[in-house]
Amino acid sequence: MATPLAQVAEVDPVWSRIRREAEDALAEEPLLGGMIHSSVLHHAGFERALAYRIAMKLASPEMGQQILREIVDEALADDPGIARSARTDIVAIEDRDPACHTFLQPLLYFKGFQAVQSYRIAHWLWNRRRRNMAYFFQMRVSEVFGVDIHPAARIGQGIMIDHAHSIVIGETAVVGDNVSMLHSVTLGGTGKEDGDRHPKIGDGVLIGAGAKVLGNIRVGRCSRIAAGSVVLHDVPPCTTVAGVPARVVGEAGCPQPAVSMDHVLPGA
Repeated sequence: MATPLAQVAEVDPVWSRIRREAEDALAEEPLLGGMIHSSVLHHAGFERALAYRIAMKLASPEMGQQILREIVDEALADDPGIARSARTDIVAIEDRDPACHTFLQPLLYFKGFQAVQSYRIAHWLWNRRRRNMAYFFQMRVSEVFGVDIHPAARIGQGIMIDHAHSIVIGETAVVGDNVSMLHSVTLGGTGKEDGDRHPKIGDGVLIGAGAKVLGNIRVGRCSRIAAGSVVLHDVPPCTTVAGVPARVVGEAGCPQPAVSMDHVLPGA
């Protein structure tokens, strides 16, 4: 007969691995026992652990942890895709980030992962016309993580935001699946215009540190935006752009730049 842990692994290998890694971390560093138990080992499943972590990080004197926990639990129960995307994000981060060696690390320590999952709850609230609560989540994510994602933005799964300091993603921005970006990236507008005014980032795009992508433009799938670039016009698929303003400097260099995380420019 399969053990309970083996049965969990059959239906949720991500959660099973997180629990094993939490037990290993506890044995290695007993002083983290309180955090590890409350954040992981105390919970029966990934959704419960994720809800606890989001609520605990975003709680403040203005909104207590219990109320936030109930909101997150409601969102996760209503839309299973939120937790499915979170699992996909964890796998993507462990695969692409050389500083990440466990599935446990994003859940406990990585503010890029935590900010994106908190945004997913804000987006759920926004779509259910609970706009003021969605704005509250946006505010707390910005205050706690230094990441400002408008709750109306649309973001896919398999997302890695490395370091995640000073990320800005505007209201009408769209980010596809399997996108990687580094710190200080802005997906913003170009002025005071209303309506659809933010970038549309295709699947598999790699956005380097400090890059600014501005306006209602399209960045084609599997392209690369070099660090520090300012992108003001459409980017063809499978190309590399660099500079201020950015221009095409070559092909993307590989089929999946967001996965390979290769930032070296052609001829460099």
